[in-house]
Amino acid sequence: MEKNRKLNDLLDALDFNQVVIFVKRVSRAGELNKLFIECNFPSICIHSGMSQEESFKEGHKRILVATDLAGRGIDIERVNIVINYDMPDSVDTYLNRVGRAGRFGTKGLAITFVASASDSEVLNQIVWNTAESSVFRIDLK
Repeated sequence: MEKNRKLNDLLDALDFNQVVIFVKRVSRAGELNKLFIECNFPSICIHSGMSQEESFKEGHKRILVATDLAGRGIDIERVNIVINYDMPDSVDTYLNRVGRAGRFGTKGLAITFVASASDSEVLNQIVWNTAESSVFRIDLK
């Protein structure tokens, strides 16, 4: 519930064109998308069991909830924010996810939720293995 509340606050506060929110499981993608729809956020969901949704590419929807499999092939010019709702399992997965924002010469922002000790371990690996990128930790308590 706390992650949902923080995510809602972020989406209300941030100025974005389009945002991709990554989750680990197909079931979580569906649940989060349902929550967005109930809160009147213009969102869609894609995962391994679905084809890529054209309404996001065309800009009709501003929020895309995706699993990693769906996220690897997304190249959409208007995506300027990526949110890792669930911590990725590896540095490579993190780089693939955050690489969806700020493409085509535009600036991008990546936000990662850290919710457990194992999430912190992955974050430490990311920090030590990504010298070119800036990783800031902000405690949202």
